[in-house]
Amino acid sequence: MQSESAVRDATEELDFAALLEESLAQSRVERGDIVSGTVLSIDSQGLIVDIGWKQDGIVTRGDIERMGMHTTDFDVNAEINVAVVNLNDSEGNLILSAAQARQNEDWKRAETLMNDETLWTGEITDVNRGGVIVSYGHLRGFVPASHVLDLPRGLKEEERLAHLQGLVGNEITFKVIEVNRKRRRLVFSQLEAEHENRAARKEALLRELSEGSSRKGVVSGICDFGAFVDLGGADGLIHISELAWRRVRHPSQVVAVGDEVEVYVLNLDEQGQRIGLSLKRLQPNPWSLVDDIYHIGQLVEGVISRLESFGAFISLEPGIEALLHVSQMAANPDENPLRHLYEGQKLLMRIISIESDRQRLGLSLTEVTVAEKAQWEERQLELVAAAAEAAQRDAEQAQSDEQAEMDEPTETEPVARE
Repeated sequence: MQSESAVRDATEELDFAALLEESLAQSRVERGDIVSGTVLSIDSQGLIVDIGWKQDGIVTRGDIERMGMHTTDFDVNAEINVAVVNLNDSEGNLILSAAQARQNEDWKRAETLMNDETLWTGEITDVNRGGVIVSYGHLRGFVPASHVLDLPRGLKEEERLAHLQGLVGNEITFKVIEVNRKRRRLVFSQLEAEHENRAARKEALLRELSEGSSRKGVVSGICDFGAFVDLGGADGLIHISELAWRRVRHPSQVVAVGDEVEVYVLNLDEQGQRIGLSLKRLQPNPWSLVDDIYHIGQLVEGVISRLESFGAFISLEPGIEALLHVSQMAANPDENPLRHLYEGQKLLMRIISIESDRQRLGLSLTEVTVAEKAQWEERQLELVAAAAEAAQRDAEQAQSDEQAEMDEPTETEPVARE
């Protein structure tokens, strides 16, 4: 049986071995590690740093200058983070890098930005054939051309480079879309940042707006089914049916991109992030005036706005569309009445029905008598002749004014005589 002293000695040996192993583990460093050290000395060639290893390490002057700093910016006994570059170079030195350690912090921050989907604003510093370069701390980030906002399509390579070059020096908001330390890839997107910005602005705008209110905006886009209006960082849609009380074939008949308009907030869909707008709701409904302007049996002039198989839609004042049904176009049922009609044609018709509450007004050609039509056509010819005479007089007057201007004497300097 072992004595108590022998057991105690064995236990102490085990404790010492464990402490030694722990100490060695703590002092073991590998290439690429980021460690904290203490500046032991400074000279013109760099820094000597104690990182708690078997030998002190060297941070070269070139490494310090890559950070835009000088050796004089450091103090003896100061704490400094360094990256282990080489455990044993050709001369047996431990080589450290303060620049890489700082870059490591930038990589960490970039990863946090990407994971949190946080936007970041930085300056475009350079351009290459694939896109633009962004300074991110001590790293160089890349924005592919496909992720640059408002880059025109179809540009030749020289034109694209010139366009990108014009962005150098601009501060832009980006989203981090890739962080790869091993491949040293840090990729940003201006396009995705803009999408997130607009989504955030739309969300805020939806909270701010209320149905039934009005707001000013600028027409930002036009498509077949309506017009988009920028309300201050987020777009709402005016459906084509809400552009005017009359029928509209295409939104370009009513608005153009860049127009400043006042719109009525028709509906809000916070879940779908949609804002429905109306232009016509802020204008008086012309159908509310129909009963005061028109009556059944009245003769009216109108212009064909569009033709359909069942009849023609007629534009009438004050901005309404009435229907001239095909059955009211000709007395002869065997004749195709649409054959003689065309869009833009002016007609004399009689009102045969009014339903202003349903926004309907019926017209007839067959109810117009021959005498009424002849009198109206004669009046149209008189109006055309009067317009032609007025145009002729205007042309003659313009020619006369031009000739008078040419005949007017010009002032000249007197000729000097001796």
